[in-house]
Amino acid sequence: MSRRFIKNSKSMKYFVSSFTPMLLVAIVSCIVFAFMAHSLIRAFVTAQATSAIEKLSSQVMERFAPNIQMVENLTEYAEKYPDQKALDVLVHSLAKGSENLDSLYYATIKSRFDGGIYVDSSDFEVEDDWEPSDYDWFRDTIRNGGHLTFLDAEEDETDGSISITISKAAVDKSNTPVGMAGVDITVDELSEIAEKITVSPRTSLYILDAKGLYMANAEPEKLLSANYFDETEYEFDPEEWLNGKQKVILDSGNFYGVNRIGETPWFVVIEGPVADFSGSFNFKFVLVIFVLLFLSGGSAIFNSFFINYIQKKEKVLGLKLFEETQNLVVATKETAATSQDQSAAVKEIVATMEDSNLLSENIAQKIKDVSQVAQKTSADVTDGVAYIEKNVNQLHDIFDANQKTIDGMKILSTRIESIWDIVTLINSVADQAKIIAFNAELEASNAGESGRNFHIVATEIRRLADGIIDGTKEIKEKINEIQQSSDSLVLASESGTAKINAGYENAKDLESKFESIKTAAEITADSASDITEIMQQQAIASEQILITLKQISAGVENFTVATDNISSSAENLRIISEDLNNQVKDEE
Repeated sequence: MSRRFIKNSKSMKYFVSSFTPMLLVAIVSCIVFAFMAHSLIRAFVTAQATSAIEKLSSQVMERFAPNIQMVENLTEYAEKYPDQKALDVLVHSLAKGSENLDSLYYATIKSRFDGGIYVDSSDFEVEDDWEPSDYDWFRDTIRNGGHLTFLDAEEDETDGSISITISKAAVDKSNTPVGMAGVDITVDELSEIAEKITVSPRTSLYILDAKGLYMANAEPEKLLSANYFDETEYEFDPEEWLNGKQKVILDSGNFYGVNRIGETPWFVVIEGPVADFSGSFNFKFVLVIFVLLFLSGGSAIFNSFFINYIQKKEKVLGLKLFEETQNLVVATKETAATSQDQSAAVKEIVATMEDSNLLSENIAQKIKDVSQVAQKTSADVTDGVAYIEKNVNQLHDIFDANQKTIDGMKILSTRIESIWDIVTLINSVADQAKIIAFNAELEASNAGESGRNFHIVATEIRRLADGIIDGTKEIKEKINEIQQSSDSLVLASESGTAKINAGYENAKDLESKFESIKTAAEITADSASDITEIMQQQAIASEQILITLKQISAGVENFTVATDNISSSAENLRIISEDLNNQVKDEE
């Protein structure tokens, strides 16, 4: 018995715990729904009121449009053809097509006594002293120039009908008024037009003039006699309310709207209770509340039975969950240990890659330095090749100059030999002159005193011949010295030429070797540059690998932490499942 009571108490507890949230949700939903519906109703009422006053304004303007066009046509015609007979025919023909027209007329500013014109479709008989210019409707129209004039509504004293006047001034080419055309219209049917527009059962539509007097009302006795602002419940400022701007307001459970009818001084107003639109909503709102409460109760009952069913399943699932969580704890601990080992291994790999990356960067820097040295060596070798080429050219020039010197010395030696022949000839001539002088001396001695002077001359000739012979001997000696020196110089020059030629050949060989060195230096520089680029790419790749390994290391660490958390969570889950299992046993 006590066990059944315990079960019933638990069912009631489950019912209450299930029903309370549903009830709160239902209450909150109803509040939100009411707030949204209130906003929607206000928007709907505003839209309906705006549509109604615009619709009535449009229908009234459609009602006035033919009469306005009639006045426009009459004014335009009178400006061009100011002839009384033609205008009389025109106003009668225009008036035949209108049902609610009292009269269509035209009057000039010029007095009737001065030849002025007045024509009227109603065949209004005027007295002899009657002048249109004596009336306000004429003066107001002329004062308004070429614009339409809407005069205040008036009640006809004979039949009590309400009529309005629409007029316009006719102007000449200089825009000076010369007359006016007007039309009197019966507006009794405006009330019928307003009544045909249905908004709600208690909504009323009126047409007012600029003073607030009714021009359309369901109660005919109020036309042009009662004022709207004296009867409405809302306290309006007439000037503010009838300022020409369209307005719709909601206040104290009622709505009010106003709209000007075109360019006329007349206005459409609307008013009515908001309850006409919210009444059906209140019923639906209450219905929704009952439905939500019914659903909440049904859901609570269903939840209580469902919870009892779930509890039975909890027992089996609790045991399975306890076993699985124990297995999960063991597995997560093993996974945590493995992940820690992997984290340590990845950290060692990261450290090794950092050292390798640093070594690659150092090698790349060294190779870069070698590349720079090789490029400088290549440039120096290029300069050396240029210098050697210049020396080779200079040696070639020296060789040519020395060869020319040798050739000149040989020519000089030949010419010295020619001089030697000349000197021999001179010496022979000197010997002969000496012999002749000696003979002359002998002949002069034999001649005695008369040959004395000839003897002196012959003696001088002989002395001169001896001097020439002595001079030629010295010349011969000098020529021999010059000849010997020239021969020695030729031999030396030929020996120098051979050495210069050998130096030229050595320079040519050195130039070839420098060319080989230059080629090798260029190849070395290019290879060093390629190696530098490769090492840089390798360094970048190593850096990317290092970054990836660091990310892997961080991921492994996160995985280790997550594994530890999972292990801790699994342990907590094991404890919870054990507690749950014990609780289920206690409930039994």
